[in-house]
Amino acid sequence: MLEAKTYNPLDRKHLGESIVGALLDTEIIQLKGLHKFLGAGIYAIYYTGSNQLYAPLAKLNQGRATHPIYVGKAVPKGGRKGAQDSSIASTALYSRLGEHADSIRACGDFRIEDFTCRYLAVEDIWIGLGESLLIQTFRPVWNHMVDGFGNHDPGGGRYEGRKPLWDELHPGRAWAARCKKPPKLGFEEIVTVVEAAWEQLPVSEE
Repeated sequence: MLEAKTYNPLDRKHLGESIVGALLDTEIIQLKGLHKFLGAGIYAIYYTGSNQLYAPLAKLNQGRATHPIYVGKAVPKGGRKGAQDSSIASTALYSRLGEHADSIRACGDFRIEDFTCRYLAVEDIWIGLGESLLIQTFRPVWNHMVDGFGNHDPGGGRYEGRKPLWDELHPGRAWAARCKKPPKLGFEEIVTVVEAAWEQLPVSEE
């Protein structure tokens, strides 16, 4: 006799799905000129501009913002202290989104006005789970295929590592130009990887 599969609403997967669903219910806002706000949590960034390499993605996102180009997390400093949620008084989300806006402006391949975002303040113990489910669900191109968009300046003269793929494709960040090792792929190879990613997108609705 077959045994019925028991649904557990507190299963890790279902908890993650509820966090992702809550993010997708939030307002779509411009990445440019965010007003300072409190909260740590998860976010998704969308592109709708005219850069031809990303044309299939931009077309899908016109008026809808359904397919993020990048998703990430912003974790509060210090972690939890007793029963107090350290994400409440944090500006981690605001700061992280601001860093991404600066990266986009620095490279010169995009207009910051063509980027929108959603964000959701989440209790800090669930932030990592929410980010993981977002990446698994959407497989954003700047998470899966072109790494490095979310990298920080290593600083302190620590530039012995590889140049990120994102900076090879979209040069402009001063710190990335100091990286001494070449990226794992060349420019044309990265372009090929990005173009192949669009084959996994659904057909755009006219």
